[in-house]
Formats: sequence, structure tokens, C-alpha cells
Amino acid sequence: MVEYVIQMANILSHYKFPQITYGTYETPVTRNNFPFIYWMTIREGTLHTGIVQLLLHFQWTWIGLIVSDDESGEGFLQRLTPLLARNSICVAFLERTGVAKNLNLEEHTQNTYLQTILDIRSTLLSTTAKVVIVSGDSQSLGPLAIILYIAEFLYKSHIGKIWITPPQWDFTSAIDIEGFCAKTFHGTLSFTTSTRPVPGFQYFLQTLKPDKSLTLFLCIFYKYAFRCCHDGKFKTCKHCTGEEKLESLPQSLFEMEMSDQSYRIYNALHAVAHALNAMFLPRPKTKLNRDTSKLLNFEAWQMHAFLKNVHFNNGAGHEVWFAQEEMSSELDVINWVTFPNKSFLKIQVGKMSPSQEFTIHHDVVVWNSRFKQNPPGSTCVESCRVGHSKTVREGEAICCYDCTLCPDDMMSNQTDAVHCVICPEDEYPNKNQDQCIPKRMAFLNYNEPLGISLVSITFSFTAMTILVILIFLKNWNTPIVKANNQNLTCILLTSILLCYLSSLLFLGKPSKVSCLLRQSAFGISFSVAISSVLAKTITVVLAFMATQPGNRTRKWLGKKVAHSIVLSCSLIQVGICTVWLSTSPPFPNVDMHSQTEHIIVECNEGSIFMFHSVLGYVGFQAVSSFTVAFFARKLPDTFNEAKFITFSMLVFCSVWISFIPAYLSTKGKDVVAVEVFAILASNTGLLICIFLPKCYVIVLKPALNSKQLLTEKKSN
Repeated sequence: MVEYVIQMANILSHYKFPQITYGTYETPVTRNNFPFIYWMTIREGTLHTGIVQLLLHFQWTWIGLIVSDDESGEGFLQRLTPLLARNSICVAFLERTGVAKNLNLEEHTQNTYLQTILDIRSTLLSTTAKVVIVSGDSQSLGPLAIILYIAEFLYKSHIGKIWITPPQWDFTSAIDIEGFCAKTFHGTLSFTTSTRPVPGFQYFLQTLKPDKSLTLFLCIFYKYAFRCCHDGKFKTCKHCTGEEKLESLPQSLFEMEMSDQSYRIYNALHAVAHALNAMFLPRPKTKLNRDTSKLLNFEAWQMHAFLKNVHFNNGAGHEVWFAQEEMSSELDVINWVTFPNKSFLKIQVGKMSPSQEFTIHHDVVVWNSRFKQNPPGSTCVESCRVGHSKTVREGEAICCYDCTLCPDDMMSNQTDAVHCVICPEDEYPNKNQDQCIPKRMAFLNYNEPLGISLVSITFSFTAMTILVILIFLKNWNTPIVKANNQNLTCILLTSILLCYLSSLLFLGKPSKVSCLLRQSAFGISFSVAISSVLAKTITVVLAFMATQPGNRTRKWLGKKVAHSIVLSCSLIQVGICTVWLSTSPPFPNVDMHSQTEHIIVECNEGSIFMFHSVLGYVGFQAVSSFTVAFFARKLPDTFNEAKFITFSMLVFCSVWISFIPAYLSTKGKDVVAVEVFAILASNTGLLICIFLPKCYVIVLKPALNSKQLLTEKKSN
């Protein structure tokens, strides 16, 4: 129809004749090119926007297109396809109905006709797209309905699709076609210009009777509808009785409501009437009565100014005006419900305003019974569930994709997510990876089983150390206590006790004070303990050397040398810790990333170099003590501790060598647990290896702890 309108416009534009048309028009037909055309409907681009918004509302992203094989169909594709692409809607198939539309058995062979049917049937049956958009004029629906009828009833192929039809299709005329597939088109959606019931129109149709006033067109209609005609019009048919009622005709043959197209014609006539009224109303009545014929003699171009300013309410209560030579109107979304007896029901389920605001009540839509799901879906693949993201298949449309599970540290909380997202630092994905949940604070707590175990072990060995101290104090003057420097023994036991207690600083939530003290207290206590062991070992070596004739090391024997060794070795560690705490001290810190489900509350060591210096110095002392004790282990002397010190240092070094890989391979609070275990194990090695044999003698073998036995051994 647009082609005819443009052809007429090209001719009439030379004379500036106003042209009012009720058909849809395409975007290239603008008021700049055709300034004398007044359109009683909205432009086709608005229809395209409505179609896309309808598809987006129901999330239909995999659709088919059937268009007429002519210039109008190509224009429809050129304007709709980019709009679909911008909204990520893919075209599953494209069929042109040029052969079907213009099909004429006189021009085409029966084989071509059959092949056309088979091609469309094959496409509709094989495609996974459940939504088909059809474009064309009213002549396109009839042949398509016949094709579907043959496909369904001749080949027994049930085609269940959602059809979206344009306003220019006269759907009701197709229903009257013999063999129309009512089930196939049941639930069809279409766009029409918004209409309202015109007062008096139904009454006019109900009271219309065949008489001499009928035009030739109405006579032809009566002959077709009622098989009768009025006297004098057609001699070959029976006379009409006058009782024929239009409302008795089936809907497929005649509607008692004004159609969309008729409504536009109705508005067009009113627009012309109001424009003429505006032209002549200001004229003096006397002049109007004096010479009416001259008054009506006006130039056509004079109407343009009045048509542009037409603004009125029609008989149906609709506000009508032209906005840039285009009728400002709404689009209604119509749901067609068909019945086997060729009757139908039109349900308005939505609309789009002139400002392109789209609304639809999908709960009111009646869907085709062939769909198991309401509303039916139309996608290339099933929707990606939450916790997954879309991965586009190479070489295929963007609507065809694979669903990939989100990485462990990411989530997606919506279906068909384009990308997975990373949770905030203080949250992590749940098991289904569809939401982020808060991370829990993690530190070595006193109340958890591991913390309770370590505290119990600490207090148990602390009590054991205190017991050993009490035993030694009670037997202070016995030979076994006096044999290896009583003061060094007290210093060693005290430092072992402090080492046990320092491990408690590693438990609980790290604070500024605990972070400052834990490594320093542990390092200094261990350093004092190892220094005492080293001093004991050196004392044994010096005592043996002093027994040899002419040896001058006797002057080095005494408490001052031992105390000097302990003090000097310990002060070095104190100096390292002082520099550490004054330059880059440890501080409380949170680690968000090491563990997925926890925020690790830990002590940042500040300076890693100083931390390793503290541990390295303790290790250097332990190796030195082990070396000296190893060479002195077989020296002949009563109550010689060297062999016990050798074993204790072997245990100490083994524990801390094992600590290094364990420390590096663990994370979170397990790191603290490993360090506490290393402190307790190495400390217990010193306590048991050095003092258990002495306590055994003191408590269980007191006869061996006597001066007389010592004298006898020396005399022998």
C-alpha cells in the first residue's frame, strides 16, 4: 500500500494537494520528502520498537522471520534486523514468502508449489525458535495459512509457534479461508492502532436493511453473505426479505466492531471535517448564505495550515491531532483467541504510548495449547542457571552459547549472566556460587578444639617445669644439682618456663600488644635457654681440660665465665629484637585473600628480615651448642650432661628444621598452630632430655645422689 501512496504523493505534490492515508509508512518516507502527506497511523519504526520490546519482555531471543519477497519485505528486514542485533536478539531463520504470496497455479507448476510448502514446513518443524514474526500485507496471511493447513493436515505435522503479526494484516479475513488452521494461529499477538468503540456504530449495523439505498458494494456483500440481493440489482439471485441481520453473520465473515483500518479512516474523515470547519467558521454568516458556491471554491493548498493544527476528540473519546504530519496515537497489543467454528476473540493485553512506553499484562495472554510452558520460552539454548556465565560458541550467533560454571572465587546471581563477578573482599561465593556471604574471622582461638589442646599442653608442661624447679630447689645442695652449676640450671629452667608461657601470646585474637611481644618474648626466652645450655656444655669441656697437667684453663673455671656466656649471647638477641621493634615492629593485620571463606586475623611481622634474623640467631645458637656437646659427650666425668645436651639439641634442631617447610606450606591460623607446636616441642625436648634423667636419680635413685659415691668413682 505504501508504494501506491508514494506514487500518488509524487503526482499530487506538484499541486500541493493534501493527502491523508491510513496505511503504515516506513522511516524513509519523511515529511521532508513528502510534506503534503498526513498519516493516520504511527510510523513503521514505532512498530519495530514495539516488537522488540515485546520480545524483550518475554525474553524471546531466538526468533524466526517470514517476510514478503518484495521491496516492502526487504525494507522491513533492513530496519528491524539492526534493532534486533542491538538488543541481542538473534534470527534463527529467514523465509521469504514471495512464491507463496504470488502463487498462481497458472504461472507455477505444481512441483514448485509443493516445494515451497515443503521448504516452509521443513523450516518451521526443524527450528527451535518458537516465535515467528511475519511481515507483509493482508494478501500474505491467506497463502501462509493454506501452507500451514497442508503441512498440518496433509503431512500430519503439528506446528506450534507464537505468531507476531503487523497491523496491515487483516487477520479476520484469513480466518474465513477454507482450511484455515485455527489451532495453529491460536494465541497470535499483533499490533494495531489503539481504537475505542464508536457510539452508534453497532446500532447502525443492527438496523441496516437491504433496500434501494444500498450501494452496489453492499449489494455484492449481501449476495455473498446472505445469498440474496435487492430487486433490480442482480436478476440471478433471490430477493432479500429485509430480515437479514449483520450480527447473525460469523465473526470471520463480518465484525460488528469497527476494525483498526476503519477506525483510521473514521479519524481521517473527522480530521478533514474539522479542518474545513476551521476554514469556514470565521466567515460571516451573511456571506455564507449569500453565495455558498463561491465560498466553497478554495485552493487545496489552503487546507494545510488547518490540517496541521487539527486537534479534537472524536466520537469515541479519543484525542486526535497531527504531530509533524503524523497521527499521535497508541499501539495496542492484541491477543487473538481462535475457535474451530471460525469465531475469534480479540483481547487487548498491552499497549505502547506515543512516547514508546511499553506495558503488557502477560497474565491475561492466552497461549497456544501446544505449549507446555506458559509463557513459552524461545531461546537458542536453555538459560544458564545462577552460578554460571555464558560462553559464546565460536562461529555461531551470540544467542547460542554454553553455560560455564563460575570460577571458585566468583559468582553470578542471575540467569544468563554475561560475566561472573568477584565478591567483595570481605565476602565469598556460597556453594552454588549464586550469592556472596560474609567471611568469618579466623584466628587461633582459645575456645576451639585446637586452641584448647595447645593451652592444655602448655599448662601441663608449665606445671611440669615448675615441679622440676621445686625438686631442684629442694635438693639444692645435693651433688647432682651442684655438679653442673646450680645457677645455670635455675636460669635454664626459668627460661624454659618463660618459653612455655610465651606460647600463650600466640593464641587468641591478635592485638597490638600481643603482636609486639609474641616473637620477641619467644626469641629472647629461647636465646637465654640455648645460651644456658651452651654455657653448661662449655663448662664441662673446660672442667675436663683443667684436669690435665699443665693446662692453664683452670683459671677460666667459675661462675663468671658461664654467666658471661649467657649474658653476652642473650644480649645479642635482645639487640636484634630492639632494632626490630624500633624500626619495623609487628602489627595486627587482616588477610582477605589467603583463604576463601575466612578473613585471617594475624600479626604482620613488619620486617621479614628481622623476623628471620631472630629465628636464625636461635638456630645458630642451637647448632653451636649441638656441636660443642657432641664433641664433649664422651668426656669422663661424674654427672656429665654433654650427652643429654647433645640429644636435646638434636631434638631441638629436628623440630625447627621440620618447622620451616610446615610454616611455609600452611595458611591462616594453622601457621600460628605450627609455630606454637614447634615452641612446645623444642622446649619440651630441652626439659625432658636434660632434666628427666636428673629427676629420676633425685626422686627414684637417691642413693646415687651422694658425695660418697662421687668419691668412690673418682678413686676408682
